[in-house]
Amino acid sequence: MTPTAPTVPAAPPRRYDYVADGPAIYVDSFATIRRESDLARVPVEAEKVAVRMIHGSGQTDLVEDLVVHPDLVRAARGALAAGAPILCDARMVAMGITAGRLPADNPVHCFLTDERVPALAKAWSTTRTAAAVSLWEPLLEGAVVAIGNAPTALFHLLETILDGGPRPAAIVGCPVGFIGAAESKDALASFANDHGIDIPFVTVRGRRGGSAMASSAINALAQEEE
Repeated sequence: MTPTAPTVPAAPPRRYDYVADGPAIYVDSFATIRRESDLARVPVEAEKVAVRMIHGSGQTDLVEDLVVHPDLVRAARGALAAGAPILCDARMVAMGITAGRLPADNPVHCFLTDERVPALAKAWSTTRTAAAVSLWEPLLEGAVVAIGNAPTALFHLLETILDGGPRPAAIVGCPVGFIGAAESKDALASFANDHGIDIPFVTVRGRRGGSAMASSAINALAQEEE
């Protein structure tokens, strides 16, 4: 039996005035960000990271709350170029990472659905996202971490490191929310001063954050080209 060719839908009549050219939207978006954002607030080498994080959030005032470690870009790009894995707290973060930008076909992991997680979370009286971070340990040394969802995941990561656990090459720590988000990011920003453990990072102070913001930062760190 000859297969039937798929039906090609007809485009609806254009009723609104909008730009529909993908490449033009991309170029104009980044031009708008540079025009409306005070990028002088971030280190020069981290400008494209800031631009992509703004692009992922739609908030041109994000630079006012960004905290960028001076060695973030060098450390993260070096680790990724060497094949380091990317460890994510949520599937949304992992799905937002553009595979084509990764320099070494880097593996992207999220263990939130691992069958061990529910029992660990119950035993430790914590969230599943935090419990999943404990499963990062075999991969954590020299990895690049991306947290965009759960403050408990960031707290758990810092506690693991303080307990002598492996140290990642860089941390994108941008959990979003009203309970613990600002506090977890403050803990990350002051980690070196408070504990003498200096791990390159980027974070955004306050309640803002999210999966799109975290994956956007990874995409910028993965490749210099905008």
